[in-house]
Amino acid sequence: MNTPIPLRDPTLTKLGWNEGFEEQAQLLCEPGDSVARVVAVDREQSLLINETGTFRAKLSGSYVYHHTLSQDLPCVGDWVRVEKRESDDFGIIHSLLERKSVLRRKAPGSSRGYQVIAANVDDVFIVQSCHFDFNLKRLERYLVMVAESGAQPRILLTKTDLVSAEVLSGQLAEIRAARIAAPVLTLSRVTRQGVDELKQWLQPQRTYCLVGSSGVGKSTLINELIGREMLEIGGVSASGEGRHTTVRRELIVLEGGALVIDNPGMREFGILGAESGIDAGFADISALASECRYKDCSHATEPGCAVREALAAGDIDEEHYENFVKLRKESEFVQMSYAEKRKKERSFGKFMKSAKKDIDRD
Repeated sequence: MNTPIPLRDPTLTKLGWNEGFEEQAQLLCEPGDSVARVVAVDREQSLLINETGTFRAKLSGSYVYHHTLSQDLPCVGDWVRVEKRESDDFGIIHSLLERKSVLRRKAPGSSRGYQVIAANVDDVFIVQSCHFDFNLKRLERYLVMVAESGAQPRILLTKTDLVSAEVLSGQLAEIRAARIAAPVLTLSRVTRQGVDELKQWLQPQRTYCLVGSSGVGKSTLINELIGREMLEIGGVSASGEGRHTTVRRELIVLEGGALVIDNPGMREFGILGAESGIDAGFADISALASECRYKDCSHATEPGCAVREALAAGDIDEEHYENFVKLRKESEFVQMSYAEKRKKERSFGKFMKSAKKDIDRD
């Protein structure tokens, strides 16, 4: 076991450092090492921050060699063990500390892997525009992702000034009908409605992440919280839809002490192996499922299905139920495909090791 070294610093605590990370660091760090948090990732470099300020770092050759999967590489919000002398232009990242929460999605396209969006997040703001972007099914999909990550969800409905009171009331009624328990805040930067309440939600030393489609106002909200136009934002189209400009994820420390991660808009959003997230995101259906006659009930055609009975009685909204079934099937399919991919990778790895041994013997 390495000799404990002093790592705790008030600045680290302000960046989200806690006792869990401290315990890991005491085991991992060697004399000369320090810890830092990932602010942004640009190709093969990471921008880090610690008690000394911000600096750039590269992965060590050993780490790159032993970690070939993208999800094992540093992402925004990660804590890393880094080596850097004052005379060095770059630090060297030797390892990642275990993440307390991981916000992830299925990798875009046909890839069967997954993409880490942010790490060590406490609360996730799911942002939808009341005017052009409100979609209950997509909202439920985001809620599943957040529940699976280990973070807490919060819902922001933006641009309320562009819709009537009746439209907004109807959207809130849809959320309530779906038994969504996450806090909901409606706001408009134009009328200032909800802006002060949003600021009150943000607590020092906690990390928040904003997710949502392009143009819903995520960067605009962060600029409001910062108090200046730090993030470039596009103009607004005639439809009221903002033009998406965020091109990378970045951790921003607000004046009040909260930490916020902005995200590029997601055009494609597939979930991966999110069984526990689905149970949490559809808590009403999950509670009924425990009363089904069969433990492995698919809630489709089995007799004695409490979920189907509640659906027939009108206690569950049909679209809410259909989205639950769809997301569960998608999660099972993607997880099975991912497991098959990993099995093939392991088999190929064994083949390469065997072939290398044969070559060495020759």
